[in-house]
Amino acid sequence: MNSYRTNIEGFEIRFATEEDVPLILEFIKALAEYEKMLDEVVATEKGLKQSIFVQKQAEVIIGEEKGKPVGFALFFHNYSTFLGKANLYLEDLFVKPEYRGKGYGKTLLSFLGKIAVDRDCGRLDWWCLDWNTTSIEFYKEMGAVPMDEWTVYRVEGEQLQRLSKFCD
Repeated sequence: MNSYRTNIEGFEIRFATEEDVPLILEFIKALAEYEKMLDEVVATEKGLKQSIFVQKQAEVIIGEEKGKPVGFALFFHNYSTFLGKANLYLEDLFVKPEYRGKGYGKTLLSFLGKIAVDRDCGRLDWWCLDWNTTSIEFYKEMGAVPMDEWTVYRVEGEQLQRLSKFCD
């Protein structure tokens, strides 16, 4: 099945294909601009094609209003040793501003929940910027609970290269 009907008239969700790579990059840049982080986007069409469609490191769903792409979500599996099963991790969820307020974001998130249930995942996780109160309220309305007792850590760039040398 190529697309999935939703409870919203004229709104469907489908899994992205290789032909959608330019659209995926467009959505990533639009989200980065919204988050005031556009200057941090170094993703390329070639890189997205390789990581999503060749290496299958992530998946993308696209929400369409009457065939026009209006939102997307990029996600992948991670694993919980405590649960002993895979989970879904939502990296990005974005609906174009002019299409917000129609329930499309809720429907995309709900579809991810369905994927997680269908794949017997233990949970669905994601991060949200602290200043993004609109999204925080949206997520709480959907039943999400903030994990305030956890701190996110990251190693990247030169530090990642240095870290990798400990096993040479």
